[in-house]
Amino acid sequence: MLKAVVIDMPTDLRSANAPSTFELDNLNIGEESRRGITALTVHIPDSTKARQINGTRPPPRWKTPEFFFYYLTVAVVIPFMVWVPITLSSSTHVNYPLYHKRLSPGWLFGRKVDNSDAQYRAFRNNIPALAILAILYVALKSLYTRFAIRSKTVIPTDKTYLIPVTVCFAVLYLIGLHGTSTLKIFVILTTNYFIGKGFGGSRIGPLVTWTFNFFVLFANERNEGYRFSDLHPSLAALDVFEGIYPRWHISFNMTMLRLVSFNLDYYWACTLPHPPETMSMLTEKQRAARPHSLEHYTYSNYIAYVLFPPLYIAGPTLTFNNFMWQLRRPVDIPSRAILGYLMRFLVCLLTMEFILHYMYVVAIQGAKAWHGDTPLELSMIGFWNLIVVWLKLLLPWRFFRLWSLASGIDPPENMVRCMANNYSTLGFWRSWHRSYNLWIVRYIYIPLGGTKNMAVTVALIFTFVALWHDLSFRLLAWGWLVSLFIIPELLATYLLPQSKYGRYPWYRHVCAVGGVLNVLMMITANLVGFVIGTEGIIYMVNEITGSFQEGFRFLIGACCCLFVGVQLMFEYREEEMRKGISRRC
Repeated sequence: MLKAVVIDMPTDLRSANAPSTFELDNLNIGEESRRGITALTVHIPDSTKARQINGTRPPPRWKTPEFFFYYLTVAVVIPFMVWVPITLSSSTHVNYPLYHKRLSPGWLFGRKVDNSDAQYRAFRNNIPALAILAILYVALKSLYTRFAIRSKTVIPTDKTYLIPVTVCFAVLYLIGLHGTSTLKIFVILTTNYFIGKGFGGSRIGPLVTWTFNFFVLFANERNEGYRFSDLHPSLAALDVFEGIYPRWHISFNMTMLRLVSFNLDYYWACTLPHPPETMSMLTEKQRAARPHSLEHYTYSNYIAYVLFPPLYIAGPTLTFNNFMWQLRRPVDIPSRAILGYLMRFLVCLLTMEFILHYMYVVAIQGAKAWHGDTPLELSMIGFWNLIVVWLKLLLPWRFFRLWSLASGIDPPENMVRCMANNYSTLGFWRSWHRSYNLWIVRYIYIPLGGTKNMAVTVALIFTFVALWHDLSFRLLAWGWLVSLFIIPELLATYLLPQSKYGRYPWYRHVCAVGGVLNVLMMITANLVGFVIGTEGIIYMVNEITGSFQEGFRFLIGACCCLFVGVQLMFEYREEEMRKGISRRC
């Protein structure tokens, strides 16, 4: 692994041989480490233990006078942050008539629900159907497993016998989703397969793979999935059966990641030395990096991987190597862990339902119904919109990961921390859409040279991320803002390294000030990219700072509250480190 620039925060001590700043270590923690407050954060496998990173941790600060003051601040501020958007969502509010038509009948205590976000609405309205489909798939897989094992004279130690049933279910699943557009998808998949297999270990192979997949992404966007009638009038009859989700090209971005993964994994399998295979269990990182023998890169394995039903629509993203290793050397996923993950999902779902029934911030933002609102009210509209963005992504990812876990495949966790529990820009991107981050590290960051060309690599990565999400200026602006906002953290780390100044009492507080600035920059970038765009953020900033006295007073108060929050984040990570947990985010 390439040596990386290390971001030193008070809770981020590590050895000199640290992994890439874009890379998230795996977790390997004992049962005792999962108890207490740190258990609130979702468990991910195979992390470096804290005792391997450094020596003694500082004593806990939870019961110090400083932190009792922080608790008092939280006890006052958090309820106020909840009360403000609830007040703005009252039917008696002056702006309510501007957005009330965007609300729908709800089910909580007679309240209406803000189901106006089209992306989340598509998932929320289909949760019952998806749950039935997931249960059906798991049940059929279990029945097929029993039949397959009984038909063999020797009980198999792997699960490669599931490939045929996975492919059959995936094809039926695809036809139900996309109708006759399944033919278009298979044309793309087959073309990509032959590109990868045809070029094999040739250096031209990765270039052709990237070119083809970029072309497909742009063509999909431009032609909106290519109607058969546009290809040729005689094919118009094929447009009749579109399936329940005709816009297959919208979710094809996720499929594209798997197409690139298969081809590049096969390329490296052809060119890199193969370590001798042992029967020892592999970590998540080892499963992704260790190639298979070439006979495992078959068309049936490829289709089973690319169209694996639990992960097809939204991920999390799993590399081909990782997928096949989990079939060849099945991972033990205890029922207790699956039930615990189900409970996490249900708690998050109910939290989202409460927000949508009591805080109509998405409808307010969509209708721009914020005229006359104070700087505090505008900031809460922006903040809770970002919470909704976080939850609307977390819930589908956790649902599909839960389905995958129940099916015997363990993909990476996508959302490691709550959106509001981040003070480091780099740490935030390690924990947000983590599987995508790991994919970028393997297929873009390291091939581009990693830390050898840090600034250029970061700019190219976030440009790719923006274009991959959507071909729009708003997301390009988001990508460039994120690239720009990483620079202050890197600069501060260089000028004030923890190894030199960490022993001074003031260092933690200076880092907290830097964390406040990071939080403000991350809020700005994500409001631009995923909520209100460039025009909206300009309006919001102008309104917040328009009245010097009120706006300045609000900003000072907000920064003080963020300072308290960052200090609590520091100590939370210290508590993790005391228990041997290093999530590096």
